[in-house]
Amino acid sequence: MITDIESATPALCRLQLGSELRQLRQAAGLNGRQVVRKLLWSSSKLTRLETGDNASVEPSDVIALCEIYGASKEKRALLQGYAAVTKTRRDWWQSPTYRPVIPPGFKAYLGLEATANIVQNYASEFVPGLLQTEAYVREIYGSAHHGLTDEELDSLVAVRMTRQEALLRKESPLKLTAIINEAVLRRAVGGSKVMREQLSHIVDAATQRPNVRVQVIPFSLGLHPGMNGPFVVLQFSDRGVLRPIVYLENLGDAWVSRREGDVERYEEAFTDLQAMAPGPQASLSLIKQAIKEL
Repeated sequence: MITDIESATPALCRLQLGSELRQLRQAAGLNGRQVVRKLLWSSSKLTRLETGDNASVEPSDVIALCEIYGASKEKRALLQGYAAVTKTRRDWWQSPTYRPVIPPGFKAYLGLEATANIVQNYASEFVPGLLQTEAYVREIYGSAHHGLTDEELDSLVAVRMTRQEALLRKESPLKLTAIINEAVLRRAVGGSKVMREQLSHIVDAATQRPNVRVQVIPFSLGLHPGMNGPFVVLQFSDRGVLRPIVYLENLGDAWVSRREGDVERYEEAFTDLQAMAPGPQASLSLIKQAIKEL
């Protein structure tokens, strides 16, 4: 439960609201089909509410659901407060500067990342986004998105840099554990200078910030659980209300999975990768060696 709604982000309120509405529905013994029939809603509307995918939530929708679920007066007031925050404030990525350049699937991820207290990221081809330098980001976007205007490229870079502020929060900074395939260290994105700066930035982050942990999967390990591709597991401070979530992306799409089986599979894969990889100090030595070879 959010103890201070006044200072809570819209993203956190959407997730908390969705989780509590889902719990109320289940406690009332109702399934989604029964609820949408009563309210003459589409199934997708209820799904978006329960997963926190809406940019904002109408308080009237919350009132209607609370009526059906028989929620207490105190619970109704709390959930209406969450909805009010989503209507009166905007997350930074919803601003006119950023919104046009962010794909819908990634907007969903940004809300989750901003709300999470732990991010576990396995990176197979690129440096994890939360550890990328501006020069590295520009090389990636400039290569992958031909035809971008200078303004669009600047906005995409700004999105990536703004995300990283979560690692620097004064209160409860985001805890990042990044496991990086050795191929990421060896692939010269933007040339030697860009890569030296990028790898040095990773070393600095891992040595100067107690909330950042980095490990490397060296080629010498051979087969490992991350060979099917990159993934991110997000965990939340109130695990009883907001369960861990997995984020996946490929060339054509990006999506979030909340399915318990999927989440457990990726959590186990990440745990196995942590156990297989050299520890943080040995991993930093591998990164420093890659810097020297550049």
